[in-house]
Amino acid sequence: MYTSETFIRVRYGETDQMGYMYYGNYAMYYEVARVESLRQLGLTYRELEEMGVIMPVLENHSKFIAPAYYDELLKVVTTILEKPSVRITFNYDIYNEQGALIHQGETKLAFVNKETNRPCRPPQAFDKVLERFFK
Repeated sequence: MYTSETFIRVRYGETDQMGYMYYGNYAMYYEVARVESLRQLGLTYRELEEMGVIMPVLENHSKFIAPAYYDELLKVVTTILEKPSVRITFNYDIYNEQGALIHQGETKLAFVNKETNRPCRPPQAFDKVLERFFK
């Protein structure tokens, strides 16, 4: 299992008329946390793309527990529970500044060969950086 933490501050433009973070922005926060999670492993999305692999999202799930508010600093805990194969699942727990769990999400992505547009296994470099977490 691999876990990382990313902090994101809710910007004014991301809130709705009620002062809550607009529900559609959670998917954007998933992406920020996912990219930062890989960066913390020592591998970037850019590097994966340079290796000839893209990662389209296949599924996106959200569970809203409590609202996030303008100017709150949220902690997004990103977890990979299972070693990836052709697909990879990221789980997200989002906490407010008081440490309360306010949101849970999940995205499933596929590894796709950029040239053939066909599913593929993750690059060897990706497997290598994750191997210590999945023995």
